[in-house]
Amino acid sequence: MIVGLGNIGRKYENTRHNVGFSVIENLADRYNVEFNKEKFEALIATAFISNEKVLLVKPTTLMNDSGRAVGPLMDYFNIDVSDLIVVHDDMDLKTGRIRLRQKGSAGGHNGIKSVIAHTHTQGFKRIKVGIDHPQQMSVVNWVLSRFSTDEKPAMQDAFNHAADAIEYWLEGNTFMNTMNHFN
Repeated sequence: MIVGLGNIGRKYENTRHNVGFSVIENLADRYNVEFNKEKFEALIATAFISNEKVLLVKPTTLMNDSGRAVGPLMDYFNIDVSDLIVVHDDMDLKTGRIRLRQKGSAGGHNGIKSVIAHTHTQGFKRIKVGIDHPQQMSVVNWVLSRFSTDEKPAMQDAFNHAADAIEYWLEGNTFMNTMNHFN
């Protein structure tokens, strides 16, 4: 199960906080699948990637309640935490950079805090997509802002790179090997 974190709704489309959705949508486009199923407060697309059935998930909760969708979906589909990747924004990375991690704390990210609370573990894989720190605006306004024209090419590269990393892992590579290859 690959979960992209974001806020649902037109008002939030293409914002910094929705980079998780952008990566998941990139994968859906690659495999020509649509988010045509709704279950446990999430939109789901099913793709076959490297002969693996993969659920691409966009929680329909607000970002800070993402775990409300992730935990029940994992239970319902009997998905082990070792088969979960969560894709989300990270202000500690430069815009357009990605970083893969095998586990860790929420690092102040409320969406990740919610996933930890509802999965009862910090031991899930993450792909962090850099959105940089705000300059002269609040964090809330920053994460809900859109990328500048100058930033868009770097972000598209990041979305492609993150999707490539997911495919690489699904080809049977260990996540450690995937981290070494893409970090």
